[in-house]
Amino acid sequence: MPPTASPPAKGSRDVWLDAAFDLLIESGVDSVRILPLAKRLKLSRTSFYWFFKDREALLDALIARWREKNTLGLVRQTEAYAENIAEAMLNVFDCWLNPQLFDSPLEFAMRSWALQSAPVEREIEAADAERIDALTRMFERYGVEPLAANVRGRTIYLTQIGYISMKTQEPLEVRMQRIPDYVEIFTGQPPGPRDLKRFHARHGHSPTPPR
Repeated sequence: MPPTASPPAKGSRDVWLDAAFDLLIESGVDSVRILPLAKRLKLSRTSFYWFFKDREALLDALIARWREKNTLGLVRQTEAYAENIAEAMLNVFDCWLNPQLFDSPLEFAMRSWALQSAPVEREIEAADAERIDALTRMFERYGVEPLAANVRGRTIYLTQIGYISMKTQEPLEVRMQRIPDYVEIFTGQPPGPRDLKRFHARHGHSPTPPR
């Protein structure tokens, strides 16, 4: 009796979702469709339906993963242990340098999607409010009055969203040189040498010694 044929490869839910994210970032939400995804993955179109009811379910999953990665990633960093507000600010800056904590190209793609989708626009508005609230609470934990804490949180957040919206690119060395001044501007306190040393080590950065 001949062996039973193996079922056709279907991939996995994460494989389909990862490919959808890649298309979203590369070409926008209109490109996130089942047939192009199947061709990209070299999988059958019907295998998509093992994991998602339809395209709308896939788009909902994209939104959920973006919320988990970028919004919760930022919120967690505002809650990370720090001895002072300057160190807490450096914890937040980890998001802007580590795409595992906060994916800036994905954020840009989501905001572009929101321009053509009212539900996604509402998701963006909710995320903005949650992120600013987390930054506000971070400042309040270090003794900043609520209004000032909110203004500082908004300033930090809107500055970074500006970076993302303008697709600003900076060499790592340049960004690292600017970070101590950003920390002082945003918090009113300069980061200490130990705080900066730990921050640099987290990002594999060795400052160029002054000549």
